[in-house]
Amino acid sequence: MQAFLKGATGQAARPQKDKAVAGPSAEKKAKAVPWVEKYRPKCVDEVAFQEEVVAVLKKSLEGADLPNLLFYGPPGTGKTSTILAAARELYGPELYRQRVLELNASDERGIQVVRDKVKNFAQLTVAGTRPDGKSCPPFKIIILDEADSMTAPAQAALRRTMEKESRTTRFCLICNYISRIIEPLTSRCSKFRFKPLANQIQEERLLDICEKENLKYTKESIAALVRVSEGDLRKAITFLQSAARLNVDKEITDCAVIEIAGVVPDKMIDNLLQICFRGTFEKLEVAVRNMVDEGYAATQILTQLHECVIEQDLSDKQKSTITEKMAVVCKCLSDGADEYLQLLSLCSVIMQEASHN
Repeated sequence: MQAFLKGATGQAARPQKDKAVAGPSAEKKAKAVPWVEKYRPKCVDEVAFQEEVVAVLKKSLEGADLPNLLFYGPPGTGKTSTILAAARELYGPELYRQRVLELNASDERGIQVVRDKVKNFAQLTVAGTRPDGKSCPPFKIIILDEADSMTAPAQAALRRTMEKESRTTRFCLICNYISRIIEPLTSRCSKFRFKPLANQIQEERLLDICEKENLKYTKESIAALVRVSEGDLRKAITFLQSAARLNVDKEITDCAVIEIAGVVPDKMIDNLLQICFRGTFEKLEVAVRNMVDEGYAATQILTQLHECVIEQDLSDKQKSTITEKMAVVCKCLSDGADEYLQLLSLCSVIMQEASHN
């Protein structure tokens, strides 16, 4: 009987031992977060290149009142990061969850949600002190991310809530296209445009991440990251992480960055244009088919063709005809048209215009 009990206690002790061994590795796995989240600004001072917004938010952190805010601009310029960092500084980690309601485009945000969830949260009154004794503003913040995808009736329903609950709640609307926000909402908010990040600012951030992650890199690879991201820091950091995973313990090269970003090599674009200017339609057909078969996105080819055509020695009338066709092709591609046929259609227009020279 004793032997049986000993065996049972031994068995009971063993899983605990296994758990103890598994603990740290499980912790390590939990810490593996994308670099975009890992290096997201923790306070307003860390936000890069958006001086006006940072100045306004700093004043509110010092005790001034905060207006309703409307942040707009291209993706990856720090709109969501800025308001989240400001909210964390205002309320501290304990109150943050209670005082901030964040709704994204992935959440249900029809008129019913505005009437129920947003309205009920806005009506709650809050105290002006934090658990640690520091003072904090006596209002809550509702962040509506990607507000330009909200329906017009839902936006209209926000108007009254914004006015009625102005004593206890501040709204922060975030969008890419301000023209999609109805006029009554924009007039109730302080508008701030987030600019695409300057190349130098992006370089500084990327070099800082490279040092912290002990990455081997070249100057050309960082320049390539800045070039392909087009002012979008989030995209640049994501590409950097992908390149680091692809080249473990090796130097990150500009070729690896361009391959990851899905950018068409300049040589291929130049070759396609040369065929358009001097080749035959049969050769053009083969070149376009090869490009599509290589797996390059038609939208990416279109963007790079646009850059090259603008620099070509063509008349203004010819350039305007080609770019007009590009706009039509872009619309057709977004509607789901066949990539091969659309690119062939565009290249045949370039060939037609080039033949007039």
